[in-house]
Amino acid sequence: MLTVEEFLVHAIRLEREAADRFDHLADAMENCSNREVARLFRQLADYSRLHLASARERGGFRDLPDLKHDEFQWPGPESPETAAIWAADPFIGREEALEIALQAETASYDYYKTILETTDDPEIRAFAKEFTEEESEHVAELQKWIRAHAAGLPLPVIG
Repeated sequence: MLTVEEFLVHAIRLEREAADRFDHLADAMENCSNREVARLFRQLADYSRLHLASARERGGFRDLPDLKHDEFQWPGPESPETAAIWAADPFIGREEALEIALQAETASYDYYKTILETTDDPEIRAFAKEFTEEESEHVAELQKWIRAHAAGLPLPVIG
């Protein structure tokens, strides 16, 4: 990551794709009447939309590069927070949905943390630190949901 603009373009793409995938998974779960898992995925899509708005706001006055699909630098074939597509399985249970969501949020946290730890640019470092902290909150929230599930409780609602 050489510039703040590149960081922001990556953050915008990551959060948009995460929101889109979680919305897609929520729709699939609603279509097969798996409403509790649909609610979980919809809440995670909302988290991503909040981050997306924040990244867009920060990039609003900058000249952001228009990267092609193959110009994005991800640790895998998709952006890190894109949840596994097999989560659209109509028979997925709450436990599996929570694990898939935790994997996606942890991957996003790891992505931003790697940038934080490897950049020399103070502005990128500041943004990466903020995004890392936000993703760590999502990971903690999912861990709370996993504990609630293990205890047989309903998933906490995001306020």
